[in-house]
Amino acid sequence: MAYLEIRNITKRFDKQTVLDGVHADIEKGEMVCVLGPSGCGKTTLLRIVAGLETADCGSVYINGRDCTALPPAKRNFGIVFQSYALFPNMTVAENILFGLRRKRGLGREEMRARVDEVLRTVDLSEHRNKYPRQLSGGQQQRAALARAIAPAPSYLLLDEPLSALDAKVRLRLRGEIRAVQRALGITTVMVTHDQEEALTMADKIIVMNRAAVEQIGRPREIYDRPATPFVASFIGAMNFYPAQGGMCAIRPERVEIAGTREGCDMVAEIKGFEFKGAMTRIYGVLPKQTEICVDIASDRADGIDISRSAKLYLRMPEEHLIKYPPAASRVM
Repeated sequence: MAYLEIRNITKRFDKQTVLDGVHADIEKGEMVCVLGPSGCGKTTLLRIVAGLETADCGSVYINGRDCTALPPAKRNFGIVFQSYALFPNMTVAENILFGLRRKRGLGREEMRARVDEVLRTVDLSEHRNKYPRQLSGGQQQRAALARAIAPAPSYLLLDEPLSALDAKVRLRLRGEIRAVQRALGITTVMVTHDQEEALTMADKIIVMNRAAVEQIGRPREIYDRPATPFVASFIGAMNFYPAQGGMCAIRPERVEIAGTREGCDMVAEIKGFEFKGAMTRIYGVLPKQTEICVDIASDRADGIDISRSAKLYLRMPEEHLIKYPPAASRVM
């Protein structure tokens, strides 16, 4: 039995179906990312798990208990919103205390000790008396996280928590949030549209598209063996080309460059390249105008002709090919 069970959740707004029979299991202590493009239903799913939205049908079980009809106050979760939702007239410590006051049975000294503890956990002790306007975006996000975890909730919900931050801060906070989650062992569901966030942070990824779940799996499984062309194209770069009885896909780093036409599977005409530091991505065109890209180490790229219109002889290792039937090819 999973800790969080989502069973056949369906939700419509007017005539639009935003969730269509969604199933998912989340184990205790897992960090799960719900990943997908804007409008796919991932935030609505999070709000239904929180009790902030009511499903038209389906059930949510928390630790074996049917909580579908329970209000948010009785679900014992912490939540961090994209906007942080900190009270501007309260200091960091006061914001955390606000979250603690809904937990019954704690005395004043216990609450103060808990505030000190969570401030240390998120490395904000020296900012305890500052107001949100005096904090950077990353510090505000950590304050919101501290407020969410202070009451020791059973599970934690994160709604695009890093999307408002710049790239460098986002990268650092990924590791910090993951470290806090692991240290607490708290079951966590995080909504994101950022594939890199999901791949680097999650124990498990739920990939959604058009109100439905496309695939659930470990990050490496999702990347190496995407179940559908949508998953393949949404997570990382992927080459697609027609094959007998359907379509083949292969990651750019899995394509091999041969020195000559002999023994190669395909010949591409180079259209350009991008230097990306340690790696260079070469863009080409196969027969019938099928585009392809190949990733190789930049020091190796220095030794081959990658000028425009040069020929590129390619091998497609069978063990790295992903094959999709014709029906799957039509729903990319």
